[in-house]
Amino acid sequence: MRESRTRSIIKALTWRAIATCTTMVLVYIATRDLEIMGAIGAADVFIKLIFYYTHERAWGRIKWGRNVHFGK
Repeated sequence: MRESRTRSIIKALTWRAIATCTTMVLVYIATRDLEIMGAIGAADVFIKLIFYYTHERAWGRIKWGRNVHFGK
């Protein structure tokens, strides 16, 4: 079984929202600068979204570690 591209995209988007918020909070705590926080947050979203999607699709092609149970 392979995961659909739409599912991978939705998972990537929801995870990116959580991870980017975390990054932005840490940047704000370190700098107290909303402009820097926003700039780093924006870059973080686009770069890591592409990496995550690529990683997720690559792992979707690997059969190792999958358990497929029929009839359940």
